[in-house]
Amino acid sequence: MWSSLAASAILLRLLLTNFTQPTELLVFGIDETIERRRGEKIAAKGIYRDAVRSSKEHLVKASGLRWISLMLLTPIPWAQRVWALPFLTVLAASERYYQQRGRKPKKLTDWARQMVFQLRRWLPQAPLVVVGDSTYAALDFLHACQSLPRPVTVITRLRLDAALYEPAPPYSGQGRPRKKGKPLPTPQQVVDDPFTPWTRLTLPWYRQSQRELDITTFTAVWFHYGLPAVPVRCVLIRDVAAQVAPQALLSTDLTLTPEQILACFLRRWQIEPTFHHVRTHLGVETQRQWSDKAIARTTPTLLGLFSFVTLLAHALITSQGAAVRQAAWYPKTMLTFSDALALVRHHLWAFWTFHLSADEPDMVKVPRPLLERFNDLLCYAA
Repeated sequence: MWSSLAASAILLRLLLTNFTQPTELLVFGIDETIERRRGEKIAAKGIYRDAVRSSKEHLVKASGLRWISLMLLTPIPWAQRVWALPFLTVLAASERYYQQRGRKPKKLTDWARQMVFQLRRWLPQAPLVVVGDSTYAALDFLHACQSLPRPVTVITRLRLDAALYEPAPPYSGQGRPRKKGKPLPTPQQVVDDPFTPWTRLTLPWYRQSQRELDITTFTAVWFHYGLPAVPVRCVLIRDVAAQVAPQALLSTDLTLTPEQILACFLRRWQIEPTFHHVRTHLGVETQRQWSDKAIARTTPTLLGLFSFVTLLAHALITSQGAAVRQAAWYPKTMLTFSDALALVRHHLWAFWTFHLSADEPDMVKVPRPLLERFNDLLCYAA
């Protein structure tokens, strides 16, 4: 009998030991992905928007399983960039799944809250930052993370029409205490105001390209009736070249600087490449099992395999080094996950599968250079 939760904790400790420093601010990403699956016996499947195939103008829906994954967003020295390393993945069943069982549907933010609480139990003292997209810009989720004895900082997108207020005035002793103060301009109104003071920065944007941005920041209370009030630091972003629409970010830690908030949020872009790699190289969406237990174990294991391969490659590269594989039509300067996977395969096959004893009297029928060539080709074949 094995516990996937215990395996997740072990994997997390290995990742932190190899890729982070003890006093470092730990940044984690949380996001969901759809595993396209069909079949009458797959109980937890639903119909969801396919984010990979959809665009702003074209909506594509897919039948499948929805997974929420928590990943460590950390720089990999030999890749010279941030990678998203999954260590905890849970299945968020469809609304129909709960309705058929007479249960109240569980929201994505409920799953996310439980995952963040589990992360805090594993790392009770470390400073934690969790970065997500606008799905996790929910007041109940933000309040829950902020209300922990050792709060977990959440950084996510903020609606440009969000209702923001000044902090509540001190309690006068009469009536019910107020939750908010005077209304503040919405983020969109701040962006449109010609008197808004902006600070210009040059930051590495998507695909590592440098982009000039104007930013401004302020603190406020985000409030909606019937929900808890959450103090946030807002960071408004305006592209100088006007190629990207204005955006608003929020942080539940008011002491973080705008540069820190932006640096943490930009790491989130590495989550989608990880989802792409596990589909391309590790067999996600090729499974054919249909039992509930097999489904609940296989995909989290394959996502965790991405991190485990990265750990093995890190050990090999640290001890032996590695060369970047290139082609005449594709000059590549940095190691990628396909290189890491090929390096691990080559090591396992050469030293375990095809390892020959020194005292073996039989003649080697396949010349060693030819065998090495086949080994190299097979490493990159899948």
